[in-house]
Amino acid sequence: MLYTIIKALHIIFMVSYFAGIFYLVRIFVYYKDTDEFSEEKKKILREQYTFMARRLWNIITVPAGVIMAVCGLVMIFLNPGLMKMGWFHLKLTFLIGLAIYHYWCWKKVLHLKVLNGSTLPIANIKLRQANEIATFILFLVVFTVILKSMVIEYWWQLIAGFFVLVFLIMMTVKLVNKNKKNK
Repeated sequence: MLYTIIKALHIIFMVSYFAGIFYLVRIFVYYKDTDEFSEEKKKILREQYTFMARRLWNIITVPAGVIMAVCGLVMIFLNPGLMKMGWFHLKLTFLIGLAIYHYWCWKKVLHLKVLNGSTLPIANIKLRQANEIATFILFLVVFTVILKSMVIEYWWQLIAGFFVLVFLIMMTVKLVNKNKKNK
């Protein structure tokens, strides 16, 4: 019963964490979108977006990530057999990718603060594409956890499907960005 409760908490805080990460990078995109605005409007919005990013990071994203990680570690402690399963090693590999993405987001939050309203030196399309990285990681982790050993057995079909998904999402991002420029 304790394991199941911890697992439920792990899932709840995983959802909260990903909600924070998804919205955080969207705030970076909104900040970058202000490049074309008047100076007065740009200043007000950039100040607000910086404030929102810091609050989101400190109040939702990081605490949810910590609780998610602690619950995950408790589940490993309660069920050490997980560490002997190939699918679980794959999940941990994807979580390393998530940790790298988390670090990138943290550096961007810190960067917004020191920019003091200046332009964010990254292309808008790069931010929009970076916004999808968490989606890809979420897909990888969820499919791995749900399919378990079938992930190992059907790895090439899953990789092919993943690349199709990545391609479709990236093309959608480019199309939306292209249409935005044309308006």
